[in-house]
Amino acid sequence: MGEEIRELRQRGVQVISGSVRMPYEAQRGSVSTASEPEILSLQPLRVLTLLRALALAARRWKRITSLVTRVLLQGKESPNRRLKALLHTWLGACYAVLLLERGVDHIHVHHGYFGSWIGMVAARLLGVSFSLTLHGSDLLVEAAYLDTKLKNCQFCVTISEYNRRYILEHFPATNPRKVIVSRLGVEVPEHLESTRRVTRAARHTLTLLAVGRLHAVKDHAFLVRACARLRDRGLDFECAIAGEGPERQRLELIIREKRLLDRVMLLGHVARQQMDALYRRADMFVLTSRSEGIPLVLMEAMVRGRIVLAPAITGIPEVVIPGKTGFLYMPGELEDFVARILFLQKQMSWENRSAVSRLDWIRHAALVQVLHNFSRRKNLTHFGNQFLQLIAAQDFANKNFPTRDWSPPHEDLVLQQI
Repeated sequence: MGEEIRELRQRGVQVISGSVRMPYEAQRGSVSTASEPEILSLQPLRVLTLLRALALAARRWKRITSLVTRVLLQGKESPNRRLKALLHTWLGACYAVLLLERGVDHIHVHHGYFGSWIGMVAARLLGVSFSLTLHGSDLLVEAAYLDTKLKNCQFCVTISEYNRRYILEHFPATNPRKVIVSRLGVEVPEHLESTRRVTRAARHTLTLLAVGRLHAVKDHAFLVRACARLRDRGLDFECAIAGEGPERQRLELIIREKRLLDRVMLLGHVARQQMDALYRRADMFVLTSRSEGIPLVLMEAMVRGRIVLAPAITGIPEVVIPGKTGFLYMPGELEDFVARILFLQKQMSWENRSAVSRLDWIRHAALVQVLHNFSRRKNLTHFGNQFLQLIAAQDFANKNFPTRDWSPPHEDLVLQQI
């Protein structure tokens, strides 16, 4: 959300960045308060704030009665989940206390997890509008009290058409007009030499690259098992996995068990300035996640001319059009994944004989796809326009003004990001 906040600030909007937990950099003391805007955090929680929150909730109880009723008496949530929601309601009152004197006009929360309930409660107590952005697991996996959040939000931003369809299908009471798609995007390299075909060494070693946090949902274990199949089928290849995370030890064990120490490399965290070199060296970029929104790493690979192979899940087919901008495999199907890598390896071995190959056309189409639909600069501009229009339209509606032929009041708008 940092880039979206910067986009709004550049338009003259006053944005208060907020966090339930104290940001990691602030805990370490690595953020200079002189150079960085304030991040309003609930931590550390003070007794006086907790008491003031209770008093505020009592005075304005009618504003949150329906939310508390939803937690206690409605739905099918477990007792533990309901208890957490009550606690988050109290934290929402705490956040409202912190914002009382700041003239906030709107609260936007950049995910659908527990922070969105806190932001929604704070907005109710302050008497301002509320919106949220939904990405992937906060919608497709967690979705805690999402029916209530969607009912109470002024609008909901999400990152793909798939997500939008999912919301309208699973939460049919939601007004379709308030579910807005705002695409993510990546920076386009200034010099696009790296988008050219990779010239492989004489021994024709196929180089696979995966980038992502070593987490179970990314399912790098699936990739390692596929590498064992590729080796057993006689393919000369190497696979580099860039990223760090809690799955590292498990992956190291699988790599040893499959006797792939000479084929699969866990690179750990790779600095952004070194990523271009990794992309240039790769023949193919592979993604094996079980769940995703729309991964930025796919776009980064495509804009650098790498052939991509990814699972046909969620919003990925909106980026990777099979056979046109990349290739998809059936999610969870190891044999299909392996077969497509072998097919692409054969295509790459043939293309060295021709000046322009089918894969060259796919590389070019992938670049055009990102430039037209997933450019960070273009999509940030679109986000800023859309966001301000939605809030300004609500402001005019509240004052019984017409909702057309207006200009967004940039200088007066105050947003709260949790």
